[in-house]
Amino acid sequence: MRLHRTSALIPLLLLAACVHHPDPLPGFPRVFVWAWERPEDLRCLDTRAVGVAFLARTVCPRLDGVSVRPRMQPLLVPPNTVLMAVVRVETGGPMGHSASGADVPRTARAIADAARLPGVRALQVDFDAEASERPFYRALLLELRRRMPARMPLSITALASWCESDGWIEGLPVAEAVPMLFRMGPDRYSAGGDFSSDLCRSSVGVSTDELPSRIPSGRRVYVFDPRAWSPDHLQAMLRKVSQWQSAF
Repeated sequence: MRLHRTSALIPLLLLAACVHHPDPLPGFPRVFVWAWERPEDLRCLDTRAVGVAFLARTVCPRLDGVSVRPRMQPLLVPPNTVLMAVVRVETGGPMGHSASGADVPRTARAIADAARLPGVRALQVDFDAEASERPFYRALLLELRRRMPARMPLSITALASWCESDGWIEGLPVAEAVPMLFRMGPDRYSAGGDFSSDLCRSSVGVSTDELPSRIPSGRRVYVFDPRAWSPDHLQAMLRKVSQWQSAF
């Protein structure tokens, strides 16, 4: 999520207004780069076009409590960057009876603390919840929403399967669910189809090493790069996003 101010951004900015569904994050950039647990220097970022969703901490709910692993690597961004704190939740497998009422408040508190980091304007939870963990996850998000600032958006990443027929994510207290179109067959959603869940129709997540040929129109795009971001990577990605948008 970063780069020089160039004319290549103009089509992207013009198309940002052509969203087919109401934008659940009004005023936020239409492109976010994920900055994971590694040193990232994004001072070349054009903050008018791109925001940064950075891994802020990893939260691990356990039977005997909740452990928190903070971000250990430096993140450099320009002033006025729109920041989204990402919290990764790891359980190490099905939680079963560990998804208790006692665990929910402690876990929610550990996640909500990331919303208080300087400059953070939104919070995103990244949790590959198994089927047995879904009741815990729903309760966690309800408690988290209660603990967060009322006007701060809450986002989650989503397996593409969550956005289809079983509908378990419906009614979650989140602004958006970001379907991950990589590591799971991105071309399934490259032929012009769309997701059945409304929560999944405002954004997509892609990776630079597994780009789909196209994406559904009008989406906010979150981009992961397996390598550290560079100005060249970012500029190439912005051109690709512009191509996706202009295809519709």
